[in-house]
Amino acid sequence: MTVTFILVFCLALFLSVVFTRIVRDLARTHGWLDTPELDRHVHTIPLPRIGGVAIFASFTTVILGFVIISARWHLYFSLPLTATLNLLGPALIIFMLGLYDDLRRISPYWKFLVQALAATLLFFGGYGIHHLDLLSSVHPLQTFIGLPVTIFWVLLITNAFNLIDGLDGLAAGSALFPTVVMFILALLTPNLTVSVFAIALLGSILGFLRFNFHPASIFLGDSGSLFIGFMLSVLGIMGSQKAPMIIAVTIPLVALGLPILDVALAVTRRFLSGKPLFMGDRDHIHHKLLKRGLSQREVVLLLYAVTAGFGFASLLILHRANATALILVVIGIAVLLGVRQLRYREFDEMFSIVHRATRRRRFVANHIAVRRSIDSLNSCNDFGSICQVLQEVLQPIGFDGLRLQMLHPNGFPASSFHPMSYEPDGKLLLSWSEAEINNPPWELRLELVTSSNQRWGYLSLVRLSGEKAIALDVDVLTMDFRAALSMAVERACTALETSSKGTSIASLNRVKRMAGSD
Repeated sequence: MTVTFILVFCLALFLSVVFTRIVRDLARTHGWLDTPELDRHVHTIPLPRIGGVAIFASFTTVILGFVIISARWHLYFSLPLTATLNLLGPALIIFMLGLYDDLRRISPYWKFLVQALAATLLFFGGYGIHHLDLLSSVHPLQTFIGLPVTIFWVLLITNAFNLIDGLDGLAAGSALFPTVVMFILALLTPNLTVSVFAIALLGSILGFLRFNFHPASIFLGDSGSLFIGFMLSVLGIMGSQKAPMIIAVTIPLVALGLPILDVALAVTRRFLSGKPLFMGDRDHIHHKLLKRGLSQREVVLLLYAVTAGFGFASLLILHRANATALILVVIGIAVLLGVRQLRYREFDEMFSIVHRATRRRRFVANHIAVRRSIDSLNSCNDFGSICQVLQEVLQPIGFDGLRLQMLHPNGFPASSFHPMSYEPDGKLLLSWSEAEINNPPWELRLELVTSSNQRWGYLSLVRLSGEKAIALDVDVLTMDFRAALSMAVERACTALETSSKGTSIASLNRVKRMAGSD
């Protein structure tokens, strides 16, 4: 069998090199070139985009040749013709779908529909998820469960490789490592059928990569990326049929970690930002790395290393199944740290929401304190009591002081607004921080309106540091709190006016009495 695997690999490699050169030259002659038009395109010159033809042709030639030779010469191991055609039939549908999209373009919905059809044919051809292995006992799955799961898995992996096909050699090279994992898993299970398919696919991809690595002379195209993704999804299903449950589920997911991660990030960030899920963009993992200043070659090599890391982790699970949970935790931490380094704003906001959720108790306490201060403000009739209420509620929340700006001159003495003091610009300042408030980096201004809907002035809440978020919904301050504060300030000013008038009248009467005595 070792000699057989070597021959299959070498033949697939040789045919892939020959077919790739032929396809590239024919595409150039007939003008079947991909011109960079969209923003997400990174190539600058037109290049052939039907490299998948060479991979599909070399793979199917080797597999059908192996079927014929093994049956004719009665080799130690042979591939049944019917079972092989049940796999190559749906694979042909996927390949033709990708080729049509390379030449004419097709909508994402039609692509999903055709892929689902191919997955359905695959399922009824015997290559679907038909059973669940739990605790050494096999549990058959009903069609209404197994078929949707099979379709989902095939669509996930098929389109994942299509999404990461954005740089020279990225998709093809990233497929090498999980193909090797599938081959090793098939040898250990053992599953000789998967071994032959995997080694033939490996040779076909490697031969094509000679022309696809940066700087590429031909692109993989949808015909290639969809076909490779489809075959890897099938190998994952086939390889898991003779494996224990933990291996059957975990190893394909981990080995295909990079494309699965990229499609998961794409769907999640587009959903969070309110964009169409099927609209292309320049925020895939390889795009983000390019924006960090890496070259195409550096990005591809880095992602090769990431894919190899996923492959190594999957093999580690294969040999240390009892440490699967620990390995998955380490992978999860590494993925989380890596995603944070890519600086997706959508995920920054999501992490912020999670962080606020963990501080929800503090949010509730601050909201209750603000609402209680409304009752206190409703009973305030002077600026001293207003300032006391404001400091009691705002200081624990994280504010360092406040500024009061009146739009109209009042003529009141500074002592009337104690404990606030006048600033050079005419604003009133109240600070409970030891540091001096001068040009604060963070300020929230609330407009104060009188009961007759006239603008009285503004109250600005001041913070000396904006690094730590305030556990408070700003709407709590801008609604009832602002209205209660406006009414309290109006009452305080009315009291000052009344007091001022009373003082003036008393002074006038005193002057009159003094004049009468004279």
